Amino acid sequence: MGTQEQHTRFSPTKAAISLDFAEHLKYSLDADEFHNTDITRYTALAYAIRDRIIHQWHKSRETQRETGSKRVYYLSLEFLMGRAMTNNIINLGLENEVKDAMADLGYAYEELAEVEPDAGLGNGGLGRLAACFLDSLATLDIPSYGYGIRYNYGIFKQQVRNGWQTEQPDNWLRHGNPWEIAREDIIFTVGFGGEVRTLRESGRDQYTWISADQVQGVAYDMPIVGYGGKTVNTLRLWSAKATDEFNFQEFNEGDYVEAVRSKILAENLSQVLYPNDTLYMGKELRLKQQYFFVACSLADIVRRFKRQETSWKELPKFAAIQLNDTHPSLAIPELMRILIDLEHLEWEEAWDITVRTMGYTNHTLMPEALEKWPLTMLESILPRHLQIIFEINHRFLQHAVSFFPLRPQAIERLSIVEEGPSKQIRMANLSIIGSHSTNGVAELHSRLLTERMFPEFSVVFPDRFNNKTNGITQRRWLLDANPLLASKISEAIGDGWITDYERIKDLEPFAEDANFRTDFLTIKQKAKEHAVEFIKKDCGLILRPDSMFDVQVKRIHEYKRQLLNALNIILLYQRIKEGRIQDFSPTTFIFGGKAAPGYVNAKLIIKLINNIAKVINDDSAVRELISVHFLPNYRVTMAERLIPATDLSEQISTAGFEASGTGNMKFMCNGALTIGTMDGATVEMAEEVGRQHMFIFGHSADEIERMRAQYDPYEWITRDPEIRKVMDLFLSGYFNVMEPHIFDPLRQSLLNEDRYFHFADLRSYADSHDEATFLYTNNKDAWAKKAILNIAASGKFSSDRTIMEYANDIWKTRRVPIDRDQSASSTLKAARKK
Repeated sequence: MGTQEQHTRFSPTKAAISLDFAEHLKYSLDADEFHNTDITRYTALAYAIRDRIIHQWHKSRETQRETGSKRVYYLSLEFLMGRAMTNNIINLGLENEVKDAMADLGYAYEELAEVEPDAGLGNGGLGRLAACFLDSLATLDIPSYGYGIRYNYGIFKQQVRNGWQTEQPDNWLRHGNPWEIAREDIIFTVGFGGEVRTLRESGRDQYTWISADQVQGVAYDMPIVGYGGKTVNTLRLWSAKATDEFNFQEFNEGDYVEAVRSKILAENLSQVLYPNDTLYMGKELRLKQQYFFVACSLADIVRRFKRQETSWKELPKFAAIQLNDTHPSLAIPELMRILIDLEHLEWEEAWDITVRTMGYTNHTLMPEALEKWPLTMLESILPRHLQIIFEINHRFLQHAVSFFPLRPQAIERLSIVEEGPSKQIRMANLSIIGSHSTNGVAELHSRLLTERMFPEFSVVFPDRFNNKTNGITQRRWLLDANPLLASKISEAIGDGWITDYERIKDLEPFAEDANFRTDFLTIKQKAKEHAVEFIKKDCGLILRPDSMFDVQVKRIHEYKRQLLNALNIILLYQRIKEGRIQDFSPTTFIFGGKAAPGYVNAKLIIKLINNIAKVINDDSAVRELISVHFLPNYRVTMAERLIPATDLSEQISTAGFEASGTGNMKFMCNGALTIGTMDGATVEMAEEVGRQHMFIFGHSADEIERMRAQYDPYEWITRDPEIRKVMDLFLSGYFNVMEPHIFDPLRQSLLNEDRYFHFADLRSYADSHDEATFLYTNNKDAWAKKAILNIAASGKFSSDRTIMEYANDIWKTRRVPIDRDQSASSTLKAARKK
């Protein structure tokens, strides 16, 4: 095939896409009239689109290598990518051509896109943040690799049976993944267990780790297409393979199970996202997962660096390694092991290189959520790494003691090793000590990190702590998810906001435009109708599109306070039953989110919401005014339908507990109004748009902290007769008549401790909710004005801004623009090589 013919085939025209789709359908998938399914048609289209990515992908890598550019290596155990088809097509600028090509062939592009499963390789915000960051890195032309695990089974599929969450496996790779390419030439061997041997040579101890078990990591690459289709970066995911297929001798002797046992155990490492770690075996598997992906990723980075044939001192100029929370924190002792044991550098030089290369992002304000590993487990699985951690800790504490003379408690809090009956290794402490930057993900979060979580570290390392407020990519969450609104915005202010989201502020004057407000409300109504259609098809629930959509969708956790929302719904229910409701628009309360399999109270919250929903939705006296729905299996694809349809966004965590939040940003840029506490990035949202255009309630983080010692939930319940009636109804068993005592753990949690201050904030929340409902009911035009002002004020919350701050302040990387062309010259050049 000649160059011109190749050029024509891979061109972005409708005709070329049609031809490529047909050829893949026939030649790649052997589809005919008897073997042509939705899966084969989706896969053929994915291959046709991938063909248009490959050349630019190769060109991006080649240009980045030739310029000697510093790369960002983003290490994350989670990447909540969702679907790739529509995002890739939009970023390539091929949406109209693809739709027309498919229509000419008798297919609906939207129906083909619906076939793709979500790549649910994450639990929630942390994994979705990583996905947004990859999009921004590519759009901003910053050379980067994302590193993670290619889980065969992603975050579980959630089903609801009799109100209870049940977990089903998510075999997202059942039909393969047309967006990935297996790199069989990139395989690394990872060891576990065994012993460390020490040999004294030339006055220096030399350490050799002899592992007992080994597993191989095979690379699978997915292209990350930047908007405009110029830079294509890489998400490299590792799949675990046994070093040997099976024990042939045992197989020959008839012990078939034992013959493949080691293979199965080895490959378990990439089978499932985050196994239930309430048991020792689960914790051990999770630790092995973390080391597995860290070891493969660092081996890959080192392999790439060694091609430079330069001094190890240059590594920090070649690579910026960002640890997304503590899950990849074993990268610190692993890099030290490589530099000391394998490359024979002195400790001081190796440590300087390691610290200058690593950056750490913290994602939690809850001390109990900070990752720790039993010392005995680490010793058993990674004996050499534990030795290195001990040495890091010893040297650091020798340095730190000068800051806290005669203050052993301060030194104990700084130590990586937590003393006690069962010693544990604190991975957050290791991450702070072993990196040159520790950042929080919202201004409030970053302040509380230094004031409450790590005050001693902020004394020792005053220059290492900084803030990088999270962001979301407007291309995925507005341009892709809400095309009608995106088109209206571009009609008003141009399309520059797609790549420069600060320009969204130009929308502000349109809040005063009556026609624009009317169009906005029309678009919102259409988004509701689309969401209702999707939800009916997806989970069989029927929602009212003519009602206010009040939405709380996120991981189910007590600090996120889905319970506060539920208690307020009970309060409203009582008011309606007593005839005390006025000026109340019909409201659909929508919940969604998954509870960790071992989190009892979170599962009980789901059950309570579903029980409340059954009572209310079956009660003819109230269901015309309020209805309650829990949407099973909340995921990226569902979020893309639901967020554009939302009127009121619930961001009601206890102040001082939510690190940032990114769902709040997605709702804001889609024109939902926020009811929320001054927590996480909601604080900054209020600063951008003004509190008067949100519904802010509750105690501040500082007030919560001052209340903590004297807080008595009974006092708050008894002082408010309406709240007391709410609790009387809840405690009476009204919502669990046929299942007595099932909510006892929630009752005890609320009344004995109420660690998350539900009752301290419930009255303020109820009043703020009344205010929101009154405005929506009586003045939708004023509501629309506030919504448009929220969109116009959302410019700060683009992940593009976040990534540029990381690049300038932490990574010290520069942009490497890639020219886009459609030629196949590099393909032919590669084919001619021997």
